[in-house]
Amino acid sequence: MPEGKQTKKKSKKDSQLVIRLHRAERDAFVELCDDLDTSAAREIRRFIKSFLREHGADDHEADQ
Repeated sequence: MPEGKQTKKKSKKDSQLVIRLHRAERDAFVELCDDLDTSAAREIRRFIKSFLREHGADDHEADQ
């Protein structure tokens, strides 16, 4: 990186959440995400952030 030039770098994600669900639900979800030009991971992260805000726990994560 050239001197004096800084870029805003997002913090790396450092944790995983493993869930079990029916294959048909997973496949339908992934397919719908593809149709909507988004990713399943992005939509799950969006849900979690929204859920935390809704329940007053949004101060747990500053990663955006």
